[in-house]
Amino acid sequence: MIHTVKKTITAISMVVLGSILLYNCEPDADTLGEQLFLDGAAQGNVEAFEVTAYNIDNNDTIRTDAAKLTNGVLGAFNESQFGMQKASYLTQVKLSTYDPDFGTNATVDSVVLVIKPKFASDSVTTNTVDDNYTYTTAADGAVNAKKVVNTYPVLKFGKAKRSLTIKVNEVQTFLKAASDTVKSNDVFAFDSNELGSKVFNGNASSIAITKDDGGTALFTASTPGIRIPLDKNFFQTKIIAKKDQPELQDASNFIRYFKGLRVSVAESDGYLFQFSPNDMEMIMYYKYDKTENGTTTRPQTSYSFVLGTGNAHIGQYQYERTGSALGNFTGIGNTVTGDAKLYTQAMGGPSIGVKIPESTITELKNRVSEKKAGIISAKIRIYVDPLWNDTNYAMPTEFTLLRRYVDPSSTNPTKVKSNFTNDLLKLAGVPGYAIFKAYDLDKEKPYYDFIVTQSIKEMIEPESKPSTDKTETKYFKIDLGSFEPNSDGTSLAGFKSTTTSYNTRRAVFIGTDAGNTNRVQLMVTYGTK
Repeated sequence: MIHTVKKTITAISMVVLGSILLYNCEPDADTLGEQLFLDGAAQGNVEAFEVTAYNIDNNDTIRTDAAKLTNGVLGAFNESQFGMQKASYLTQVKLSTYDPDFGTNATVDSVVLVIKPKFASDSVTTNTVDDNYTYTTAADGAVNAKKVVNTYPVLKFGKAKRSLTIKVNEVQTFLKAASDTVKSNDVFAFDSNELGSKVFNGNASSIAITKDDGGTALFTASTPGIRIPLDKNFFQTKIIAKKDQPELQDASNFIRYFKGLRVSVAESDGYLFQFSPNDMEMIMYYKYDKTENGTTTRPQTSYSFVLGTGNAHIGQYQYERTGSALGNFTGIGNTVTGDAKLYTQAMGGPSIGVKIPESTITELKNRVSEKKAGIISAKIRIYVDPLWNDTNYAMPTEFTLLRRYVDPSSTNPTKVKSNFTNDLLKLAGVPGYAIFKAYDLDKEKPYYDFIVTQSIKEMIEPESKPSTDKTETKYFKIDLGSFEPNSDGTSLAGFKSTTTSYNTRRAVFIGTDAGNTNRVQLMVTYGTK
């Protein structure tokens, strides 16, 4: 059984990693179920059935330690439907070499923290070209050079044209190990005195400095970044002055002495953007005395700290729902009759639960029995709420869909468990299969279809379910984000590994609303020969 599951998960990569989402301007014929189940059935009928859809309150918290943060998030965004969301980031700092020798009379010139955000690579602007630039090297001193700065717009979600003030503070709480579990609302103390700040205009820059004589590269920062200057006096005291002291002798001592950095924004409204935690850099530039042949000079050199893999990384998320539509929504999470509106937000916000009621299961069984029909396809169809569509914020393009079930034969028969849907486990690799499809995202009534064909067949047609499978699906859970690939990119890492902890999107959908023709429904295509 284990071998079979592993083989199936590997096959998932052919579909899920390559085409989780299929965009469609108009609904296309879903022939997947027909190919698999009907063997050329002559006639198909599409019918809508009622479901119970409701909001799942995640208490605005989610796991955001290093194991979950392929990307970090910074920023703040405030709007009327979900309220305010603010994202900060904490990281450990380690030395690149322990017991470092900075030389005689070392003096810090400058320190820079570099954050490398996601950016629009096809929108480059050559910002400045300085043909008369002077670059200082340790070997040659001042060198005539050319400096070219290119800028790229950072990918954002929110009010994209605003500026944000990025702040850096010293963490005062020990962050423990990278493998420790941390939640997004966990509290960590930090020094209120800023180590540095920068007004961020929404663009990231790359820098190339080349020598005038021969064009040799002197300095290259080819990946666009946000460069934040830090307090050089702090590093003179915190690092240089501790030369030969126990604080710099090994990693264990150092991460308890210099506990880390907190990066945040001053504002409470603007936008959210993603960056790569493992690509962050912190570089200290300094001079020291160098004596050769009786002559003492003060060359400049640099020391790089380690902020990437192996360090504790933590996303901190704050929410203020007061006055928002979600904050004012009463009776949220009604699993009996459903919620009229569905609010879904990544990074700890609410999820969507969809339950197939017994009345729908009975009705479907009757259709199959009376008409001697077979289910060709089944989709949970969810329309975007018109008010949210009118905001013109970018529509979600990533979702996860999980099956929540109980196993009566297990030692704990009432415990609700999670896994991939049986559609994904059994149908991955079949041409045309996707977890969901999006329709009309740029039109008046955008909607999404979540494919649950195999899952519904197993509820309605007992022969579709393996006799060894005693599980019972209780409901489906929909989240923003996508399933993460494994380390070599050939398959999925598992149903718990998703991008939900750093996906910046949100959306409002029409839920179980009896008076609304666009309420969430189960669209079933069944056929008879």
